Amino acid sequence: MATDQKYVDYIIDQINHPAGVTYKKMFGEYGLYAGIRIFALVCDNRLLIKPTEAGKAFIGKPNLASPFPGAKSYFLIQEELEDHNWISGLVKVTVNELPDPKPKKRKNV
Repeated sequence: MATDQKYVDYIIDQINHPAGVTYKKMFGEYGLYAGIRIFALVCDNRLLIKPTEAGKAFIGKPNLASPFPGAKSYFLIQEELEDHNWISGLVKVTVNELPDPKPKKRKNV
């Protein structure tokens, strides 16, 4: 089951981050970004936040789920998404712990 665009829009509306939150469609699902850092996936209408130590400390005992079979586990966010301040706080501590993406190598043509 693919994710509904309305669900992605709802998630984006719930999160307040200084870098702004955007999304990119990936393989029929979505990646969420704060600035240049990808911090979450939205798969099958489920919000999956990248696991970090700061995120785990913020959540306490997170529920884990994989975006697809064979993938590593992410923090599954469900009812907490309705709390604008809570989800914004989780995204902030998560993004602060994530490294900047590595520069892409140029292909020799």
